[in-house]
Amino acid sequence: LEKHKDFFRDFRGDTVHPSTLEVIHELGLLPAFLARPHDEVRELRVVVGDTEVAMVDCSHLRMHCRFIALMPQWDFLDFLCEQAQRYPGFRLIRRADVTGVLQQEGRVTGVQVDTPEGPLRVQADLTIGADGRHSTVRTAAGLTVRDIGAPIDVLWLRLPKSPGDPSVTGARVNTGVFLVMLDRGSYWQCAYVIAKGGIAAIQARGLEAFRAALVRAAPLLADRVHLLASWDDIKLLSVTVDRLERWWKPGLLCIGDAAHAMSPVGGVGINLAVQDAVATANLLADPLADRSVSSEALTPLLARVEKRRLFPARVTQAVQVAIQNRVLGAVLDPVNTAPMALPWQMRLFNWFPVLRVLPAWAVGVGVRPEHVPIIKP
Repeated sequence: LEKHKDFFRDFRGDTVHPSTLEVIHELGLLPAFLARPHDEVRELRVVVGDTEVAMVDCSHLRMHCRFIALMPQWDFLDFLCEQAQRYPGFRLIRRADVTGVLQQEGRVTGVQVDTPEGPLRVQADLTIGADGRHSTVRTAAGLTVRDIGAPIDVLWLRLPKSPGDPSVTGARVNTGVFLVMLDRGSYWQCAYVIAKGGIAAIQARGLEAFRAALVRAAPLLADRVHLLASWDDIKLLSVTVDRLERWWKPGLLCIGDAAHAMSPVGGVGINLAVQDAVATANLLADPLADRSVSSEALTPLLARVEKRRLFPARVTQAVQVAIQNRVLGAVLDPVNTAPMALPWQMRLFNWFPVLRVLPAWAVGVGVRPEHVPIIKP
């Protein structure tokens, strides 16, 4: 069930990491995926002040794809839907707005849906809540959310790429400014990090001051920031980091951001969600296919999915929160006006390039990657 008529959204991410590409390979879909327009990023670089350091190098990962694929998520979802159409059991209903869950004796038995043709009741042995950080399903089911906290928001914008620009994806950091630039071929997709709730103060200083901050972080943008004609060209992404106290109740399982909303740090949210889905399929596909297995017998398996995926979610969120508080918080602290210099710890990645594989594994593969089992004929 998809709420909208298509998958196009401003804030659906672009990054498909090596762990997700490995799953696509295991499904036998990698050649078709790579045939679609995409960009391949093997290194992620950080420019602090005037010093550049290569932080992430995926070229040494022992995986089929040693790069991060940049593909708009709406294209990725369209690709998955096209592949799923081969299966007679798959049906996608668009413009289907889930408004609540159906429950009977404490068990979720499906969902209530609004469609242009009128209300719809979808009955199900198992409902998967994969409806994101503002999940209607988890709220309607009464699942408890623990707010972990995020001291940042993100301003999302794009600027054209000039022929002489470097083809480098990464972050640019200067006093009071943290800017991530994704090379999307013909344009730069930019994420400008701000303090939580700080959009009003930034707008009060004026658009010209914001343009100047962008140039301070990335001087190469000086000849094009004027193309940001109004605040309508800059979108606010309110960052949330939270996690359900319990991801399930009888008849319902939440996965992805519906179970654990991730920070944009590392761009790993999509990949955590895919890993959740693979683990769910591995544990539940056979019991769901066996009609002799009762709905009640599925409930212990829902707890097993959470148990398997809770550790990766906790570890990843802990790392993200640490980076938010200790790195981004320090950069954005208005009291800190000293010129930015590259910390000595980061210099190690220039001195010892082999160290770059460690953050490459953390970002590109992550904790407890899941795999599609080989099905023998």
